[in-house]
Amino acid sequence: MTERLRGVATNPAPPAGADGTAALTRTIRGALDRLRAFDRRRPRVWDALVTAFWAVAAVLDYTSGGWRNVAREVTAPEPLVLLMSLWFTLPLLWRRTHPLAVLLLMAPVSLVNIWTGAVVQAALLQLVPVFQIVLRSSFRTVGAAALLFVAPVLAGGVRISSSWGQEVVSYVWGLVFVVLLGIAVRTRREYTEALVERAHRLEHERDQQARLAAAAERTRIAREMHDIIGHNLSVITGLADGGAYAARKSPERAGQALEAIGATSRQALSELRRLLGVLRDDHPDAERAPQPTLDELAALIDRVRRAGLPVRLELHGEPGPAALTPGRQLTVYRVVQEALTNTLKHAAARTAGRPSPEDARQPSLSATVALTYSRTHLDARITDTGSGAAPAANAQETPPPAQGIMGMRERAALYDGTLEAGPLPDHTGWRVQLRLPLEDTHP
Repeated sequence: MTERLRGVATNPAPPAGADGTAALTRTIRGALDRLRAFDRRRPRVWDALVTAFWAVAAVLDYTSGGWRNVAREVTAPEPLVLLMSLWFTLPLLWRRTHPLAVLLLMAPVSLVNIWTGAVVQAALLQLVPVFQIVLRSSFRTVGAAALLFVAPVLAGGVRISSSWGQEVVSYVWGLVFVVLLGIAVRTRREYTEALVERAHRLEHERDQQARLAAAAERTRIAREMHDIIGHNLSVITGLADGGAYAARKSPERAGQALEAIGATSRQALSELRRLLGVLRDDHPDAERAPQPTLDELAALIDRVRRAGLPVRLELHGEPGPAALTPGRQLTVYRVVQEALTNTLKHAAARTAGRPSPEDARQPSLSATVALTYSRTHLDARITDTGSGAAPAANAQETPPPAQGIMGMRERAALYDGTLEAGPLPDHTGWRVQLRLPLEDTHP
């Protein structure tokens, strides 16, 4: 019994007639939508149809003598009654384009209608332009339209003083109803337009955010491609130059260089395939290996050493628990990688497999990577013994822009870090200094 009652409480039956009511509502809403769509496509046709409908109704009221049932003076001239009936209906053709002018045109006829005692029902069609004024005009214009509607009735009180109060009340109540209806429709229309405008603005902002996110993602991918391809190609270039030089004196060392070139090429190809596989939507099973961390920094330095660049790693201080997020660790790793890559390029430009007497007199090129942990920051300092940027192969060739340094600065800025790159004060080498706040320094 309890389960049965619980089932009834959680799954109440739909009220009787709910489906029929919903279907009727949908039918009425669909019909109204079709009428509005027709009105937007053919406004003049719709205005002509509305005007013709009321004109035919007024003429039928005249020909059937129905106007005499409410007239105060049944002896009113019939041609005048017909003329007033048409005068109240035909100007409705311009009720939406010039509603105030239509009301002004009807006001004298309304006074004649009250004064003669005919009181044709077509006079209430003055409320149609009043409704249009309420929808589109200011409240001052609405007040003027209300006065134009009521003034003939007030003036006609001199002629039909016996039923003057009843006429005024009926006109005023009709005016109040139409004004309130117009305000309700106008408020709903403005609210709907505000919602539509807001939806368009949100859609525009969403598209703009999507474009910004796509641009940011393209920038991130460009940095990753630059770091992966640039570093591995520099290592391969250094190994190839060293292998070519060693082939003349020690073929065994040349074979080791070729093996290192093959391993480095396979690693670069694997990283490149992983990055491109993640970008492709039709490969949901693409390998999503984690990005490098500081634990892989020793392997990076070992690869650079095999390429022929002596590198010394120095650690100062102890990293706290969870001191660096994976994103910060990737930033440090990529900055060290890019700095050593630039040093390798410099070394390849100096030697290029053909040592000169000037190179023999220069000290051997080496690099130092020093990581210093403090309570709030991690400082990474990468220095080398080079004398500056590598010279261009052609003196007239324009040097390429420092995309690597720009990418390093962008990575540091992502985590409120700073990066400085430039020659050492004594001009004996190059320095890259990264200062990155730790995660626990942010609120």
